Amino acid sequence: MKAGKKKPDQLPADLPFRLTELEEALRVSEEKYRTLVENAAEAIFILQDEKIQFANRRAIALSGRTAEELSRTPFADLIHPDDREIALERYGRRIQGEDIPGPQAYRYLNKSGEILWVQMNSVPITWEGRPATLHFARDLTQEKKLEAQFQMAQKMEAIGTLAGHDFNNLLMGIQGHISLMLFDLDSSHPHYESLKKVEEQVKSGANLASQLLAFARRGKYEVTATDLNQIVQQTSGMFERTRKEIKVFRKYQEKIWPVEVDRNQIEQVLLNLYVNAWQAMQEGGNLYLETQNIALGPDYLKPFAVQPGRYVRISIRDTGAGMDKKTAARIFEPFFTTKEMGRGTGLGLASVYGIVKNHGGFITVYSEVGHGTTFHIYLPGSEKEVGEEKKPAREIVGGKETILLVDDEETIIEVMEKALLLTGFKVFVARGGEEAVEVFKKNREQIDIVILDMIMPGMGGGKVFDALRAIQPGVKVVLSSGYSIDGEASQIMARGCNGFIQKPFGIKELSQKIREVMGEN
Repeated sequence: MKAGKKKPDQLPADLPFRLTELEEALRVSEEKYRTLVENAAEAIFILQDEKIQFANRRAIALSGRTAEELSRTPFADLIHPDDREIALERYGRRIQGEDIPGPQAYRYLNKSGEILWVQMNSVPITWEGRPATLHFARDLTQEKKLEAQFQMAQKMEAIGTLAGHDFNNLLMGIQGHISLMLFDLDSSHPHYESLKKVEEQVKSGANLASQLLAFARRGKYEVTATDLNQIVQQTSGMFERTRKEIKVFRKYQEKIWPVEVDRNQIEQVLLNLYVNAWQAMQEGGNLYLETQNIALGPDYLKPFAVQPGRYVRISIRDTGAGMDKKTAARIFEPFFTTKEMGRGTGLGLASVYGIVKNHGGFITVYSEVGHGTTFHIYLPGSEKEVGEEKKPAREIVGGKETILLVDDEETIIEVMEKALLLTGFKVFVARGGEEAVEVFKKNREQIDIVILDMIMPGMGGGKVFDALRAIQPGVKVVLSSGYSIDGEASQIMARGCNGFIQKPFGIKELSQKIREVMGEN
């Protein structure tokens, strides 16, 4: 053998070093991929024989199980029963190498039985020498909730339109005719009581419309700086007198901050919650009411999408049956009710939620089965001073003024014109916005006050108001609408409109509003 020539079986002297270097490179590479997989925002797992062979941290967390539990859980058990067939069918096609377009969204069940939405994509791979699929799953639950909320908002917008315009105008026509029939009908008349009962049914219908508007966030009417202690005292006192089996305990904040609210709406909120508590305490129990000034920071308020600052909290706690978590999570949904068919609309707590949100506040609930329920209402504090509570109208007050009555509903024009004439007023009528402007131009020297409908085809109430003020800046205008004073109505009021009246109303309420705007009440 020639000098310097290696033997065939002679290994390089530096081979152990090279192997160590290669092993280190492989270890570093594996560590990088493991870090990427384990810290991925998506759930990543490998499926083989319909069992999970590998899962990253996100996949384990999504399932609510330990890694060992997840490895023993059949893939089918992770998918909602209604989605299992399609999920397993796609898995079978994918593992056979078939090209399946796009990701698929499934309802996914975690260990506690909670339903999550996940968007899942997969690719065929070989795992330990056998066919498998690599899956990437993204949690869509929050997106689905937001989508559902948006769809619900659209539905409630449509319901709000129906309730605020069509339904309230219908009730307005009924109320108007009842007002005319009762105008000079003696209480001894055989039809008097029946008419009064129909009038009560109209009020019930108006209350239902109010609840629908409240949930649609279109239900805040007349806002004033208010002392919540007074409202809690008055509403709870009335409730206590009618529910003798419930003992009420009250604890009031001294020097409570004012809140700017529609008093009637907040009364509705509290009464709904009292009734809800009573229904949970059919055999009797205790109701604890408390008010408190509280300053809340951005960290606490982040989930509620409201501004940090001063709030007044009303707490309503009962000693009733309580609710499980699933029920408590749904109680503010419209039309959700635990009552048997025909015993409730499911709008009570939904309207509570809508009213509180519409006032810039929020509401929370805590409940345990067998340990009662606590609601906390938070309403923004105000720097304004508490205003005087207005007395309800008790009688029809006539007058000699000349009124321009503007409305596109013929029935409303008909009954309100007759009612106003019967109470001594002179009346011009206009059945639309353009006609209202023309009538006012011709008769502005005679017209003392305008009753103006807000929602009309063509020229709406806002444009009519601006046109009237351009003709005569000092003209007195009362805005009338089946909707609340929010939105466009509040904008018109801010431009100097003199008053607002909510449909449906009777001649008593309208005559009182006229006297108020004319400065005589």
